Amino acid sequence: MTPGLRRLFREPLAAKVPEVTAVFWVVKILTTAGGEAVSDYLALGSRAVGGAVELGLFLVGLAWQFRTRRYTATAYWFLAYAIAIFGCGVADVMHKTVGIPYAATSLFWGVVLAGVLVVWFRTEGTLSIHSITTRRREAFYWSTVFATFALGTAVGDFTATVLGLGYLSSGITFTVLILMPWLARSRYGLGEVAAFWWAYVLTRPLGASFADLLCKSPSVSGVGFGEARTAVLLTIAVTALVAYLSVAKRDIQPQVEAARG
Repeated sequence: MTPGLRRLFREPLAAKVPEVTAVFWVVKILTTAGGEAVSDYLALGSRAVGGAVELGLFLVGLAWQFRTRRYTATAYWFLAYAIAIFGCGVADVMHKTVGIPYAATSLFWGVVLAGVLVVWFRTEGTLSIHSITTRRREAFYWSTVFATFALGTAVGDFTATVLGLGYLSSGITFTVLILMPWLARSRYGLGEVAAFWWAYVLTRPLGASFADLLCKSPSVSGVGFGEARTAVLLTIAVTALVAYLSVAKRDIQPQVEAARG
C-alpha cells in the first residue's frame, strides 16, 4: 500500500466489529433478508444498471468502513448491507446469467469461504472477532463475510428450487440448523469462534429464504408481497435498529488492543 493510502486508511485504534448480542443477530438476519430483496428488485430492470448500483454501494461501504478507526454501527452495518446486496447479485449472475447450476455455485463459494478462513487462521493464528484490530485482520473478516453472503444465496436457492423444498420449508430448515451451534456450544462445549462462524454462515440462507418467501409469487411458493415493498420494509427495519445501536452504543467491544499507526 502506498504512503498516501496508508494515511487515508490508517490502522484501527480498537476493535472494528460489534460485540455479539441478541440485537446483532436480529440485525444480521434482517440485512441478509433485505439484501436479497433489494438485489432481486434491482435485477427486475437492467441487470447492468442494477449491478452498477450494487457495486457502487459496496465500494462506498468499503471505503467508509476502512476509513473509520473504531467501530461505528452506521459504517459497519452499511457495509454489511451493501455486501448482502452485492453478494446476492454476484451469486445470482453466476447462475442466471452465466448458467452455472446452484449446486456448483454453492460448492464454489463453499470452497472460497473455506480457503479464506484457512489463510486467515494461518496468517493471524485466530478467527476471533475480538481480534479485528488491524487493517489486515479486517480485510480477512470482510472477505469472509462476502463469501458467506454469496454462499448463503446459492445454498438458499439450491434448497428451495433444486431440492424442491420451497421458500417456507427452506426457511424453517435453516431456522432449525441455526440453533445447532448454540446447542453444540451449550451442551457439548463447542468453541466460541467455531459456534459464531457456523451460525453466521447460516444467517444468510435463513434470511434469504424468508425474503424470497415474501417477495416471490405464489406460483413459485412465495406469498407475492413483491420485491419493492419487501426491500423497503426490511431496509426501514434495519435502519431503525442501527439508529438504536448508534445511540445506545451497547454493541461496542471493550478495547482489546491499540493498533500501531
